[in-house]
Amino acid sequence: MDTALPLPRRTRVGIVGAGPAGLLLARLLHGHGVECVVLESRDRAYAERRQRAGILEQGAVDALRACGAGARLEREGIAHDGVELRFDGRSHRIDFPALTGGSRVWVYAQTEVVKDLIALQVAEGAPLLFEAEAVAVEGATTDRPVVRYRHAGRDLTLECDYVVGCDGFHGVTRRSVPDGVSRTFDRTYPYSWLGVLADAPPVYDELVYAHSPRGFALASMRSPAVSRLYLQVPNGEDPAAWSDDRIWDELDARLASAGSRKLERGPLTAKSVLPMRSHVTEPMSHGRVFLAGDAAHIVPPTGAKGLNLAFADVAVLARAFDHLARTGSAELLDAYSDTCLRRVWRAEHFSYFMTTTLHADPAQSPFDARLQLAQLHRLADSPHAAAEFAHNYTGHFPG
Repeated sequence: MDTALPLPRRTRVGIVGAGPAGLLLARLLHGHGVECVVLESRDRAYAERRQRAGILEQGAVDALRACGAGARLEREGIAHDGVELRFDGRSHRIDFPALTGGSRVWVYAQTEVVKDLIALQVAEGAPLLFEAEAVAVEGATTDRPVVRYRHAGRDLTLECDYVVGCDGFHGVTRRSVPDGVSRTFDRTYPYSWLGVLADAPPVYDELVYAHSPRGFALASMRSPAVSRLYLQVPNGEDPAAWSDDRIWDELDARLASAGSRKLERGPLTAKSVLPMRSHVTEPMSHGRVFLAGDAAHIVPPTGAKGLNLAFADVAVLARAFDHLARTGSAELLDAYSDTCLRRVWRAEHFSYFMTTTLHADPAQSPFDARLQLAQLHRLADSPHAAAEFAHNYTGHFPG
C-alpha cells in the first residue's frame, strides 16, 4: 500500500497479521465484496522470506485457486500422491489417491504462497499496510472494536466492525481475550527438529518419514533443485554444533532401509532448530474478535497441519462474513469457534500421533519403542489403518 495515501481509519473487518492466513482471508473477503484492512508489523521483504510450512492439502489448494492465487502454484507446485514410512529396516508407501478416492497434497513453500497473495493484494489496491505494529485490540465485546497500532512513528487507530487475529501465538490479538474467558491446552515435547535447506536435488519423489533408534528424520523438498531435511535433536540444541558433513551423515544413517539410496549432497543454505509444541486456545472468538491460525492453535510440524489449519479457519470465517453480508444473520460467525475446534482437535490428535510414533523420546523404554514399531507395522499391514492415515494426512478427517 502507498503510505502517501490517507491511512484507513474505519473498516468492516480489521485483519491483524499478513501471514498466509491473514492474506488469504483478505483475498476471500475481497471476492465476497466485504471491506477489510490488513495490518502487518514487519516490512514486505521480511513477510515474503519467512520460512515455514511447505505442504498444502487439497482444501488449501482449492482456496488459493478460488481467490486467484493458484497460477504459479499450478506451474511450480509438486503434487504428491503419497508418503513413505521407513522403520525397522523396511519401507512402506502410503498411496493417498488409492486410499481416499483421489486426494493428494502439494509441495509449495509458504514463502511462495505469501508472495503470491501479497502481489494480488497490492495489485488490486486493497488496504495492506506493512510496518504497522498492532499494540492493542480493545472493545472486543462492543460493536466497534478498535485496533491500536504504530506506523511511521505515529500512534493510530483502526475502528472495525470485527477484528480477526492472524498475528500468531505472540501477537496482541489473543491477549484481548480475558483469562477468565479462555482456556488453554498445551503439550511440550522433549525434542526439537534441526531443519536445513540444501542446494541439492531430492533423490526421492515423495516425503520420507523415518523412525530410527538414532531418532527421527524427514526427507522433503522445496523444488526439484532444493531439498528440505530434518533431524530430531535435543531441545536447546545449537545449530552451529552440527557441521554440514555431520548432518548429511546422520541423515543417511537414519533414512537407511533395505535398498534405499543415499541423499544427494550439496551446500546447506539454512539451518535452524524448531521446538515441538501442541497448543489450543478455547474459544477461538470473544465478542467481535476472532482468532485464526497460530493465534488459536499450534501443532508440531510432523503432520503438516499448521498452515492447512490456518487456511481452514479463515475459509470458515470468509463464508461466515459473506453469509452475514447477504442475509444479515451472524449465525455462522457465532458458530465459528465450535466449527473450527472440531477440525483443530482432529488435527491435533493426528499430529500428536505422528510425533509420538516417529520420534525417540529420551525417556522411553524398550517397551515403548516396541509399541511404536507395532503401530508402524499396523500402518503398513492394515488397509484400514493406512486409509485412516491417508485421510488424516490429506485433510479429510473421517468420523
